[in-house]
Amino acid sequence: MSDDPPLQLKPRLAISIDQVQSIIHRVFPHASVADVTELHGGEISTVLEIAPADAAACILKIYPASLQWKMAKETYVLRLLQDLGPVVPKILLADGTRSVIDLNYVLMTRLDGMMLGRREATLSEAELFAIYAEMGAALRRINDITLDSFGYIGPNGVWTAHPSNHVYMSAQFDRKLTEFCTRGGDRALAARLRDSVAARQHLFEAATTPRLCHYDFHAGNVLVTSQGAPHLTGIVDFENATSGDPLMDIAKALYYFTPKDAPKRDGLLAGYGRIERADWQQTLDLYRLYCTLELWCWMAQIGKRDALADLTSELASAS
Repeated sequence: MSDDPPLQLKPRLAISIDQVQSIIHRVFPHASVADVTELHGGEISTVLEIAPADAAACILKIYPASLQWKMAKETYVLRLLQDLGPVVPKILLADGTRSVIDLNYVLMTRLDGMMLGRREATLSEAELFAIYAEMGAALRRINDITLDSFGYIGPNGVWTAHPSNHVYMSAQFDRKLTEFCTRGGDRALAARLRDSVAARQHLFEAATTPRLCHYDFHAGNVLVTSQGAPHLTGIVDFENATSGDPLMDIAKALYYFTPKDAPKRDGLLAGYGRIERADWQQTLDLYRLYCTLELWCWMAQIGKRDALADLTSELASAS
C-alpha cells in the first residue's frame, strides 16, 4: 500500500475583496466588485462567482497548488470549443504569475442557468429524456473535434502522444492496474483484470481518429434553464479532457446511471445519434471497467477509502 498522503484539493483560501477587485480591473478597468460567492460542485478547484456592480457577472476558478498546470489545460481546451458558441465559457483572463494570489486562476464568462443535477428530481421522464438528448447532441459536437494523436491532454495539447487508441488504452490500463496494486488493491484481482482486458483489447482498434472527449460529462457539469422545460445553457469543467475514442466519453457519461435512469441513458444516446461501430456496446462495457478502475485509484489517492469496497466489488464482477 502506498504511504503517500492524500492529494490535497480544492484550495481553502481567504481571498479579499481588494484581491478580487485587482483581478477584475485587469479585464474591466472601471468595474467595482459588489459581491463574491463560492459556488459548490467539483472536488478539485475553488470556484467563485464575481458580481461587479457595473459589469456582467463572471467566474473566478482557482486551482490547487498540486494541480496548477490544469489552468493552462482548461484554457487550451476551451479555445478548441469556441465554435460551440454560448454553451461553453470564454476565458477573460488566465494568470499563472501568482502576483495577486499565490495560485493559478482563470477568470471566465458566467453562463446562464442552473446545474442540471439540482433540477432533475422535479423533471418528468419525458423532460429527462429531452434534456439528455440535448446533452447527447452537444457531446457529439465535442467529439467531432479531432486532434493529432491519442493521449491525455496537458497544458499545451496532448501530453504523451500515442500513435493509436490501442496503444493508448493498453498503456492506460497497465498504468492504472499498477497503481491499483501500489495503493493496496488486490493483486490477484489485478491479474484477472489484465487477462480480461487482454481478451478484449481488439475492441480498441476500431477507434482510428483521436477526438476531443470531455470525459466528465454529467449533470453536475451541465447548466440548464431554471424554469419551464429544461434546455441546455452551458457545459463546464473540462479539466479531465482527453484525446481518444468517443465511446470512452459516452461510457463515462453513462457511468453513474442506474436502471431507474433509463430515460437519461436513452435520451443521451438518442441525441448523440447513430454509432457506426459493430461492437459498440461491448466497447462501452470495456471502457466502463476502465472508468471503475480509474475511480478506485482516484478515491484511494484522495483518501476516500470508504468508497473502495463497492468499487472493488464492481471490478471483481467485471473480471
